[in-house]
Amino acid sequence: MPQALRRRAAGIFSALGRAYPDAGCALRRASALDLLVATILSAQCTDERVNKVTKGLFRKYRKAEDYAGADLRVLEMEVHSTGFFRSKARHIRDSARMLIERHEGRVPGTMEELLELPGVARKTANVVLSAWFGKAEGVVVDTHVLRLSRRMGLSRTAAPEKVERGLMGLFERRHWGLLSHRLIRHGRQVCRALKPDCARCPVRSLCARVGLEPTSRSRAARPRR
Repeated sequence: MPQALRRRAAGIFSALGRAYPDAGCALRRASALDLLVATILSAQCTDERVNKVTKGLFRKYRKAEDYAGADLRVLEMEVHSTGFFRSKARHIRDSARMLIERHEGRVPGTMEELLELPGVARKTANVVLSAWFGKAEGVVVDTHVLRLSRRMGLSRTAAPEKVERGLMGLFERRHWGLLSHRLIRHGRQVCRALKPDCARCPVRSLCARVGLEPTSRSRAARPRR
């Protein structure tokens, strides 16, 4: 991998760290089970919405046994506002049953075991491993990370698993967890999908701006006519 790209990646990581020093997992949780459920619900849904839903959900469902014995229709109603509620409710219930059958009701702390759970792919597993177990097994690649990786010229592909492997090769392992948090925060606040605010971007001097039209650049940066 070109050293110039590695140096630019390191500069981006540092600049984002200065801009978002408190970046971290925004999903509320008091246990590994809470985090697993919240992450399943976060697919195609905002963390803010998930946190509103789980506020009541976590008071009712405290153990894997509670989810495993839940009435599926009731659980669907409880998570309805997060979208894709039928599949999410089923995955939560079925994952809880597998936790009881194979892991004594506890959420496992390895990538291999997490990926066996219904509805759990690498993104969800990486969130749980990083934010709860403190393990760096990969990089969380959500829509923000996917978009920013291409815009910044850190990746040339749109395939999440390929993007993840590329980022793992570009950044130090100890930075994988923070990298995703910083990119996600930046994607929400500045480098938005439709209207990226390049004028106040803390990494604008390091960004390749792949796919961005000149109109996305700040009007303030243009000479007045």
